[in-house]
Amino acid sequence: MIWAGDQQARHVYLDVPHSANPKPSWYGESVGHYEGDTLVVDTIGMNAKTFADNFRTPHTDKLHVIERIRLIEGGKKLEIHVTAEDPDTFEKPWQGIRRYDPYHNDRGEAEEGHVGMSEDICQEGNFVGARNNLASTDYHVPTADRLDF
Repeated sequence: MIWAGDQQARHVYLDVPHSANPKPSWYGESVGHYEGDTLVVDTIGMNAKTFADNFRTPHTDKLHVIERIRLIEGGKKLEIHVTAEDPDTFEKPWQGIRRYDPYHNDRGEAEEGHVGMSEDICQEGNFVGARNNLASTDYHVPTADRLDF
């Protein structure tokens, strides 16, 4: 998987078991398999330098994430169902669903009706690209209407 934001790559190895003792890393160790039309990705071994969600919730290196990725609505949308557990951070596992519509000019959102994928563009004053980060209306994070420097 390639993140368009800065061309980072995440490897998902198919139909192999996890390593006995994976070395903690930024993306952890992801192994996947198909259950029918759903790609199931099981990730362990993430270091504690990242965040568990877009609200910057910290986690430990015991974080375990399972993603269930599938096409929905006749292949028109992509749905990702995430289950995350970390016994040293969360009281119980939590789940979330994200849906993307490649034909809609907006980013994916957890709320029904707010779906889409778009290309990131990095330039000053580009409000289309600005919607694709944490300082966006997706997460209702306040943003300044002018530069403060």
